[in-house]
Amino acid sequence: MIIGGAELGHYLAQIALTLDYAVTVCEPREEYAAEWALDGVALSAEMPDDLVLAFGCDDRTAVVAVTHDPKLDDLALMEALRLPCHYVGALGSATTTMKRKARLAEHFGLTPAELDRLHGPVGLAIGSRTPAEIAVSIAADLIACRSACHREGVHEGERSCRA
Repeated sequence: MIIGGAELGHYLAQIALTLDYAVTVCEPREEYAAEWALDGVALSAEMPDDLVLAFGCDDRTAVVAVTHDPKLDDLALMEALRLPCHYVGALGSATTTMKRKARLAEHFGLTPAELDRLHGPVGLAIGSRTPAEIAVSIAADLIACRSACHREGVHEGERSCRA
């Protein structure tokens, strides 16, 4: 599940499709949802917390928040970090991530163990700057985490992971 349908979300959705993820994009902002067009990707205008709860997240699910808007990203993260998702990540610098974790703990009561599951800054540190490069770094991190799950036997015999 990708929270955010702007340029970065679009690039990430395209890459995730090629990696055999079933992709859902959550975009409640009308200006971005109206422009969304990517075959094979489900688009939801629900609020992120509602969609995460209704999604049926399990240990094959990845939730990546890329709106860079705490009002949307934090809603998704507060729910996803409590669920058995194999990957939960959010766009932002190390400073932004530190502030986000403090906010999630203070306002939503997330525990240190739940907050430790957050991949932030999201993606691998490859020096990415553009939306397309950032999407590649996130996809690489998803691959690394999915591969680690497979090595540990988490997904043996199960279908593909979902983003």
